[in-house]
Amino acid sequence: MKKITVKIDGMMCGMCEAHICDTIRRAFPDAKKVTASRKSGEATFLYDGAPDEEALKKAITDTGYTFVSVSSEEYKKRGLFGR
Repeated sequence: MKKITVKIDGMMCGMCEAHICDTIRRAFPDAKKVTASRKSGEATFLYDGAPDEEALKKAITDTGYTFVSVSSEEYKKRGLFGR
């Protein structure tokens, strides 16, 4: 499982965050723990394998936001107390 981080410009409010989350869920139905933050200007989600970067870029730009970049890292599930 990988943690995917997408940098996005144009999010201004909580509805923008929800809109981005819905867009990612529609484009990648297997995505888990989808979150977005207007303050940091990014969205994150967990995904098995690598998502199609072009499909992700198209989905975000089609909603009116600006896709900046995408990065991924291995996701390590932590225990109850961070072990």
